[in-house]
Order: sequence, then structure tokens, then C-alpha cells
Amino acid sequence: MTSLVAMGLAARAEEPVITSSLTTPTPLKAAPTKDGKLATQTEIVAGQDQIPMLTASSADALQGAISMYEEIVAGGGWEQIGSRTLKKGAKGDAVIALRQRLIRENYLPFDSLSSGSAGLYDETMEDAVRAFQLNHGILPSGIVAEKTLAQLNVPAETRLGMLRENLPRVEAYAQDLSEFAILVNLPAAQLETVENGRVYSRHNIIVGKLERPSPTLASKVSDINFNPYWKIPASIVARDIVPKYLGDPGYLQDNHIRVFDGVDGPEIDPTFIDWTATDPERYFFRQEPGPHNSLGTVKINFPNQFMVYMHDTPHRELFGRNVRFESSGCVRIDQVSTVVKWILDRTAAPLDEVSYQNLTTTTEQFDQKIENGPDVRWMYLTAWATEDGRVNFRPDVYSLDGTGFIFGQPQPRTY
Repeated sequence: MTSLVAMGLAARAEEPVITSSLTTPTPLKAAPTKDGKLATQTEIVAGQDQIPMLTASSADALQGAISMYEEIVAGGGWEQIGSRTLKKGAKGDAVIALRQRLIRENYLPFDSLSSGSAGLYDETMEDAVRAFQLNHGILPSGIVAEKTLAQLNVPAETRLGMLRENLPRVEAYAQDLSEFAILVNLPAAQLETVENGRVYSRHNIIVGKLERPSPTLASKVSDINFNPYWKIPASIVARDIVPKYLGDPGYLQDNHIRVFDGVDGPEIDPTFIDWTATDPERYFFRQEPGPHNSLGTVKINFPNQFMVYMHDTPHRELFGRNVRFESSGCVRIDQVSTVVKWILDRTAAPLDEVSYQNLTTTTEQFDQKIENGPDVRWMYLTAWATEDGRVNFRPDVYSLDGTGFIFGQPQPRTY
């Protein structure tokens, strides 16, 4: 990457047949997780053979899941679990009912019901509950409480409908997908970097608010901006920036936002403008690079009609929440440096941690073109299956199930 070399910030390079089990399932176990209160983790998982949310075989895996749930529904579905907290060491009829419920979705083998410990919440059941929680985006505590009970009690017919609803989405998102890709699942608020059919890293992300939903799209990374300017969209100026300025005359200066008479026009003094009677598209608002910048230290671009992108954020505390629908449509990435360095390592020249920090601690803007960058998919998957037999479900946060939605800009939700 000669441009980075010229800046004196070059990296110090270091030498560093899938089949579906859904037709003949085996009981599922939870993957190892870190301690904490987050249901999902940001981490590098390279070498752990973890299957991505989307591959060329995803439609076949999902069709296998549909067949399995059709059999469950034909067999009468499953019984509701009573509202009681259960955890390791519990005994009695409630534990037997939970065991029966987990068997129905193949989290436990059928013969465990006839064992002498069928009424004991043992370590095997705890592992099964953790696997269920992971597949539903719940903190994998191994304890059955309110959130887990709610998901256990979703009817089998509803789950089958969700699987069917997502099959055309999976087929569309997988079309022309290479093995070098960035996958964003909006309902899951997670991102995966993928190479050679396996996950390299997984990231918690912040996606669009219900009233400002993120779109779905297919594209390819084109360039990366370090220390970017934030060219503020007129819609955000009207809804956020101008109202805050009217309430606090120091807001623009405090946040290093400058106003121009058009994109290439001269800078103007905002105090001379009657903002209560001015169309926000009349002027161009730009936030300067630096620690205050809403895009953080880096922005990842890809061609799309929605003017969205992926970026860092100065408000990293939001990644500590399990519900992360807080943006105006773009995607903010936890530990974005991992994604950036992963892209550069495979398309340009490696960028080590010291060089990355040297680059991003300045306020000098630097743009890096990316040749043959990873594919980008922003997806709306409320249900998906992987070739190792895992069936995943997430809430329909934008209320799009049942509408035939695949690609595009969802309508805002106002409730």
C-alpha cells in the first residue's frame, strides 16, 4: 500500500465437503462464550471453524430447517412452559417439561427423557439451554428466566412461518456472494467478516432506529476514509442539528460543525440565518475530523443508493447494550480497527496496530482505495440456519415479516 508507505505509516508486516445435519440432527451444544452481560460478543474467531450467517449453502440448510419444523408442527408442536425460573440443580415436573420442550427442537436427545435424571436440571440441560439462548440472541447464562421463557413459548407454527419468510431473503442475499465478505444482519445487530466460508471475526454493531431503519443492500467495499469529515445529510440537519442549535447557540461550535453556502461554497456564520424559516437543504453542514466526530476515526465505503456506510463512533458505550438500534441508518462497528486491518491485509498492505494508531490519532484525512474489496451484504434475517444444524431466530424489529421484503429501505416505525 504505497500511499501509506509514503506517509511513513506503513505496516510492519508479520508472517502470520459441508453437509447439512438438519435431516439427521444431532443435539446442539453451546459454543464457548465470554463472561459478561452481553448476549453477543465482539471477537476474532479465526481458526474456530465457525460457519457464517450466510453461505452458498444457506438456502439448503434453511430448507432442511423448514422440513424439520414442518414435522414438529405436524406432530402437534410443543407445550407451553410455565413462568418459573429454572437453573442447574432444579428438580421436578417443571424440569421434565423443559426437557421435553428442548427435545422437540433437538437441543437434547430423546432418550434423555427416559434416563434416571430426567427430572434434574443437570449440566447437559444447562448446555442445551445455553445453545438455545445463543440461537435466539439471548445472554447464554444457562438459566431459564423471562426472556428465555418468552422464546421457548413462541409457537412452532410461528417459527415455521419465520423460516419460510426468510428463505427468499437468504436466496437473494447469497446470489453472487464471494468467500470474501462482510455480512451485516440488522435484526441481530451483528456483523461477520468472512473468508473461505468461515467467520474471521464477529462484531456487535449499532444499526438504524425503528423510526430511521437501516436499508438492506448488496455491494462491495470501495474505499476507506481515515479521520473522515462528516458531511451531514439534510435530513439529519433538519431533525437533529438545527433543533439542537436553536436550543443551544454554542452547539455547532462545541461539536466542530461548520456551515457552508453549498458543498463547494464559502463558509457562513450560522448566527446570520433565520433557521426557523430556512430549508435545511439550502446550506451544507460538515463536521471536522477529530475525537468529537460522529464517524469516529474511520469510515468504510461501498457504492449504494441509500448513502449509507459503516464507521467507528465516539460513543462506544452503546456497544455495551444488548439492544442496539440507535443510528440514523448507517452501521457503527465495535472494534472497527479489526475490520479495517482485515480488509487491508487482504487487498493492499498490512497495517499493524502501531501504524493504525499513528494514523487514527491525527486529524489529517487520508483515503485508501480498495481494489477487489470484500462483498458487502446488509441483510434482514429474522431466521436463518447453518450447515452445522443451528437454527437461529431474531425479533422482527422493523415489522417486515409477512411483507415480502428483501432489498430496499424499510418504512419507519413510529410506535
